Amino acid sequence: MNASSKKNIVVFRELPPDQLARLQAAHHVVVADPKHDLAAFDAALPTAHGLIGSSYPVDAALLERAPQLEVISSVSVGVDNYALADLHTRGIVLCHTPGVLDETVADTVFALLMATSRRVVELANLVREGRWTKNIGEDLFGFDVHGKTIGLLGFGRIGQAIARRAALGFGMPVLYHARRPVDLAAQAPELQGRATHTPLNDLLARADFVVAMLPLSDATRGMIDAQLFAAMKPGAIFINGGRGATVNEAALLAALDSGHLRAAGLDVFAKEPLPMDSALRTHPRVTPLPHIGSATHETRHAMAELATTNLLQALAGERPGAVYDTAAV
Repeated sequence: MNASSKKNIVVFRELPPDQLARLQAAHHVVVADPKHDLAAFDAALPTAHGLIGSSYPVDAALLERAPQLEVISSVSVGVDNYALADLHTRGIVLCHTPGVLDETVADTVFALLMATSRRVVELANLVREGRWTKNIGEDLFGFDVHGKTIGLLGFGRIGQAIARRAALGFGMPVLYHARRPVDLAAQAPELQGRATHTPLNDLLARADFVVAMLPLSDATRGMIDAQLFAAMKPGAIFINGGRGATVNEAALLAALDSGHLRAAGLDVFAKEPLPMDSALRTHPRVTPLPHIGSATHETRHAMAELATTNLLQALAGERPGAVYDTAAV
């Protein structure tokens, strides 16, 4: 690639060295994480043709400071950090990284489900703190997972990966609620006869585990509220591996405190990192994780590789393999 065809890229979150080298071989690259060096990031925006990174809000005001911007490549699946309508109006391509993290996030969600039902963290701390001095009694027993009913709110690729673990590995009946039934014959033939599209209230009343895998949108923000928690089966366990802001956290705490819900496993929160004064941080019925759904060495590298490929393709005038349709919002 000759010098005249090189464009300006701003890397706003650390990339693996091999993926950064791919970008540097093709274009002019500035590495500037706004969380650590906002001045350098702001200085690079006016000439930037491409941005790549994650976990930083790209709003309308930021886009105004980047008049030459052609493409943003997010190292994530979720796109709630981006001003989608403004991107669409300006014709800026938005790429993301679906597919490569499905199985890993499903692993994390199922780990939360197992940990909450069997009280894994609580009982591990019993041992660590020297309080295991005799065989545990019924007050510390957990509950079986196998054979129980799981209800999935959202049934995209990750939801289907969770359903496979539940149905094929643990013999669990799978209920799911989505805007429309999934064509299992075409998308997940192994789940035919094992997963059932179910009205929301029916799912909530029947599921022993309610697992939320919802994207964040105006329609889903705060959707899981006091009314939905009240409709859940008494003693159900709630798991959220989707987006934190889909849940009314005060309502969740009330449902836990009343004993209506047995426990909650949360990998996502309305505000992250979780504030020190949040009751969810220390609640005895909550197993909280620091948003680690895709946080394995293999998957995070795969995400960075796909994001890098997306960006290079877009800047070369090609259609990237994973474009987010900003017109669909």
